[in-house]
Amino acid sequence: MDEKNNVTKSHKVLLANRKNGAFSGVVDVLSFDVAEILLETELGMLLIKGHDLHVNRLSLEKGEIDIEGRIDSLTYSEPKNVAKQSESLLGRLFK
Repeated sequence: MDEKNNVTKSHKVLLANRKNGAFSGVVDVLSFDVAEILLETELGMLLIKGHDLHVNRLSLEKGEIDIEGRIDSLTYSEPKNVAKQSESLLGRLFK
């Protein structure tokens, strides 16, 4: 439970055959391309790495996203650690 607001945060991951993923509890999509998708979730940052990644459905109102492609890894981190990671992602985009 969130001690400040007494609100339970929810985040679910459904991964099928490393090809299709359905995620809930998504707050924002910070970046995405065919190799990486960076999501802000209710429970921290989620970096999805793979090949030929595509966003099939995105509903930030519902906090849901569906992706497809070859998913190689899911990596969680705390929001404070992502500032450095986001800078490197943005740095790579603007090179």
